[in-house]
Amino acid sequence: MSHDDGYGTDAGVGGTGQTRTRLPDSASDPYGGARRPARSSRGLVTVVGVVVLLIAAIAFANQGDDPTTPTPTSDNAPADSATAPTGVRPVEGKHGEIPKGFAHDAQGAQSAAANYAVALGSDGMFDAARRRAIVSTVYLPDVAAARQADLDRVYSNKDFLTRIGLDANAKAPKGLTFISRTNPVGSKVEKLEGDTANVSVWYSTLFGLAGEGSTNPVAESWYTNTFELRWNNGDWKIASFTQKDGPVPVGRDQAASSAEEMANAVSQFGGFTYAR
Repeated sequence: MSHDDGYGTDAGVGGTGQTRTRLPDSASDPYGGARRPARSSRGLVTVVGVVVLLIAAIAFANQGDDPTTPTPTSDNAPADSATAPTGVRPVEGKHGEIPKGFAHDAQGAQSAAANYAVALGSDGMFDAARRRAIVSTVYLPDVAAARQADLDRVYSNKDFLTRIGLDANAKAPKGLTFISRTNPVGSKVEKLEGDTANVSVWYSTLFGLAGEGSTNPVAESWYTNTFELRWNNGDWKIASFTQKDGPVPVGRDQAASSAEEMANAVSQFGGFTYAR
């Protein structure tokens, strides 16, 4: 599913560069998240488009170089400092599964946007309790309150769940593993003015059912989300966001892994939290 997952509709611009990552404190993946794929199943793409439009209608997932002295690598490349470590320590606190306490600056806004993209694209959005915790954590309080009921209806819609291979309780069939994971590649600040920031996050997604006999195998997609963030009660929160496809890289001539290999990889490799 193209992962607006009920959160907004402004246009975005893909980021470039690389983002430093930290492994989560536990071996388990607190996010797991990913956007819905757009390439392997045209039927799923249609479902995704409908859901995105529905949600949009209803509402409207160490030391580093000094960022003030960028060193371009080429005429067309961004400065290293665009997503390089700045020397400011990443956040250490968490609100449930989601990091909190981001710095009130460009770095903090980028870290918040990347982590919020992971959370909103995770399989947690398909579980009622986890979904409510995610929404209340990443959104401004009034926005979360306004959207929660609509999101609950979308994610509990039996027809939608059936079309992506889940049962009425959003559970995968026996022997299969449901995968929804977002993997940020880079981020950039579009605008930063006092307590408001617009940040674009470019990311890939994994979405589908892993295991023998899956009719919706795990596939990869690429998107860019542009988040409008506002500083609220000591942290960045989402006021709205929009999503667009791509930029999409050219695929290599690599054979797809077997269903068993994919299921094992997802269960054995935990996700990341993201910070500059």
